[in-house]
Parts: sequence; structure tokens; C-alpha cells
Amino acid sequence: MEISFSRLDEDIARFTLKDATPAFANTFRRTMIGEVPTLAIEDVMIYDNNSALFDEILSHRLGLIPIKTDLSEYVRRSECSCGGEGCSSCQAIFTLSVEGPCMVHSGDLIPADPKATTVSTDIPVVKLGKDQKVVLEARAELNDGSEHAKWQSTLACGYKAYPVITIDDNCDACGNCVEECPRNVLKIGKKSVEIADGKLEDCSMCRLCEKACMASGIGDKPAISVKPDTERFIFVVESDGSLPVKDIMTSAFGIIKNKADSLVDVLNEISGAI
Repeated sequence: MEISFSRLDEDIARFTLKDATPAFANTFRRTMIGEVPTLAIEDVMIYDNNSALFDEILSHRLGLIPIKTDLSEYVRRSECSCGGEGCSSCQAIFTLSVEGPCMVHSGDLIPADPKATTVSTDIPVVKLGKDQKVVLEARAELNDGSEHAKWQSTLACGYKAYPVITIDDNCDACGNCVEECPRNVLKIGKKSVEIADGKLEDCSMCRLCEKACMASGIGDKPAISVKPDTERFIFVVESDGSLPVKDIMTSAFGIIKNKADSLVDVLNEISGAI
């Protein structure tokens, strides 16, 4: 298996996964979405709230604010040495005290741990009028998207099969397929239609080019064919900022490996018992 990046930033990655099966590609996608842990606010203790929002709605909004997460610093409460009571190793504490008139933003959450801050300071929470105020304490904990969407570390995570475009020798460069392609993947060459430089991965495999070729009266078979590569996939992953996208990928691979190792152990135990 091989990964080649065409883009790798802090929060966005575009890469090609080669020599893999569709099952593994989908497992990788689902693991990045639902099983990579991150911090999110779970418990909110509200001391004063006379805003326009009920306590439950205010708590829900706070829970959806992405929080920068250091996976080496935090563990799940169920795995913590404190026994789930709550400590600095399994929870991050925030305080908020704001009086109107103003708009309360995510940046008004004051973290006890300077490393566990909100990803953005500009996320609106609630608008306060005159004499309205919100005073609360929020506790964030580590979990994953299989428990709730607020723990998903990705905003977008998907893939498509790598397109394979074949142009036969009987292509007469009529240009019908070039005009029909919605993504300008094709161009007219000297003797036949060609793939435009750097545009192959943009192909959505809609196959409108094949239909256009057949409509030109070329015969029973189009001169151009578009098929998916069953062992190569184009991924796009975008983080919500809580984790760098590289850490999301690395963590997902580790989770898949651990599950595979556990399965091997179980199968060995079963085979040994027979």
C-alpha cells in the first residue's frame, strides 16, 4: 500500500491511496470520521443564564465548538487512573462569565489548560441584551464520533476511485467528447483526443464523453472509455482544526492496526481451542 500526497496542509489533505481494496479504503474513511478521538464539551454547570437560550440549547452549542486536542496529554475518562471521577488527564475545564449587551463568542471560554483552547475565537454562541448574563463552567472530555458527532475530528472526509481513461486508435478527434466533458478533462490533440495535463484526477467518471462519442456515429463501441481503478483511490480529508489532518490519518491507521491485531489474536485462540 502506498500514499502519495498532492496537497498536505495543517487542516486539509488530498492524496492517492494505491494498492488497496475498496473495503480497506472505506474502512480508512469511516475510521477517520468516527473513531479518531478528540476533545469536546460534555458537561456544563450553569450558574447564571438569563439569555434568550434555554440551558440545554446553550450547552448543545458549546458542545459543538471544536477544541484543539493533544492526544498525548489526554485519555478517555473510562481509561483514566482517576476511575472516571475527572482529573487533568481526562478532562479540560473552561469557564465563561459574560454580561451584555454583547455577542458571546467561543473566545470567551477561558481554558484552564492553555493548550486545550477553542479552534476559533469567533464562533457565536448567544447574543446578550442589556442586563443579561451567562456564567458557567464547562468540562471537555475525550471521545470519538461513534458516540456523538461533536467528537468528529473531520469536517469532510471522502474518496473516489481513481479514473482510468482509455482512448482507442480509431478516435478521429471530432471533439464531441471534449465539448461534452463538464470538467475539461479532455483536449483535442493532433491525431486524437488527449487527456489535458493535470486534469485526470478531476474526472468524475460521468461517462458523458462515451455517450457523445457514440452519438457521433462512430460505431457500436465508443473510441473513449472511462473506468474506475479498483486498487487506487483519491482521498480528500479536512480537519475541523481540533487535530492536524496528518495526526488524524496516523491515528486512524493505528486504530485499524490494533483492531486487526486483536482479530488475529482471537482467531489464534479459536484455532488453538479446536
